Amino acid sequence: MEFIFSLDEIENVARSVVAENPNKVILFHGEMGAGKTTFIKQLAKELGVTEATSSPTFSLVNEYEATNNQLVYHFDFYRLKHETEALDMGVDEYLYSGNWCFIEWAEQIPNLVPEIHSIITIKELPDGRRTLKLS
Repeated sequence: MEFIFSLDEIENVARSVVAENPNKVILFHGEMGAGKTTFIKQLAKELGVTEATSSPTFSLVNEYEATNNQLVYHFDFYRLKHETEALDMGVDEYLYSGNWCFIEWAEQIPNLVPEIHSIITIKELPDGRRTLKLS
């Protein structure tokens, strides 16, 4: 599934992605500034998270509770130097919890990513719109 969208269409794209019933572990690929965190915020909102969301760049993971008591975990592994840092924080417990896990910079933990996952790739177009591919 692929979309081309502007920021004012992000809500509809997030709704469509959730409707596709992706795996609950989703890896987000895209260059710095492509809009990964912005899209994750919208996905969390679509799943029923009502609190403010932010990038976990320094904390590595942020946890949110949706209105239906689902948990949503947002990871940012950009700053990791070694996979062992993710293991030390208990990443495997999160990834195999059955809860939503949105992972930015999963390239930093290639041996820890569950075999069953979805991938969202976001790219910025010259006109400021984004392409999003769900696989």
